[in-house]
Amino acid sequence: MKINFLTLLLMFAAPLVSFAEDAAEPEPLFDGKTLTGWKPVKKENAKFWSVVDGVITASNDGKKIPTNTYLTTEKTYQDFEFRCSFRISGDHKTGMINSGIQYRSQIEGNKIIGYQADIGRGYWADIYDEHRRGKLVGGDLSKLKDTLKEDGWNDYLVRCKGKKHELFINGVKVATYTEEQDFPSKGVIGLQLHSGGIAKVEFKDITLKPL
Repeated sequence: MKINFLTLLLMFAAPLVSFAEDAAEPEPLFDGKTLTGWKPVKKENAKFWSVVDGVITASNDGKKIPTNTYLTTEKTYQDFEFRCSFRISGDHKTGMINSGIQYRSQIEGNKIIGYQADIGRGYWADIYDEHRRGKLVGGDLSKLKDTLKEDGWNDYLVRCKGKKHELFINGVKVATYTEEQDFPSKGVIGLQLHSGGIAKVEFKDITLKPL
């Protein structure tokens, strides 16, 4: 049997590509002290975002959240594993308590458009298409019943590679989505606090591993 040079090259290249992907180191997206590298979509909403005790925090000082507010990376990303720890708290009697992680998102004026990994009661692990198509996939809550700490710290992993999107909460895969339309595959990462009730959302240990 004859094996030509191209065949040999392909045989050796595939493991090397896989190894390079595995060997990539996660990049910290938050320095634990400042919001360097991040910016609000609307400048006037910067007042809702701060760093408190080494944690990115969004709230309205004990008052209802008047508008959706987003804090986004200054850089854009395409294929990646995004990780963070998050905590959402608030009084559900005062209105919606909801947040999310925008990814592969575009900023057009004062609007952010793109995918969101949802956070909050009734929305856990949904994949939502902000300002475009709405809910795409519902999160599998049955997988979260033994691991989710609704008012405590949880871990999120958002994995995007090509057309495939995967969400994990506390190490458990809760949603998978394959994009069939031709939308932008590169964009910013964003943190959201939804309008509604008296709420606070916190993020820490934020990293991104390029794929």
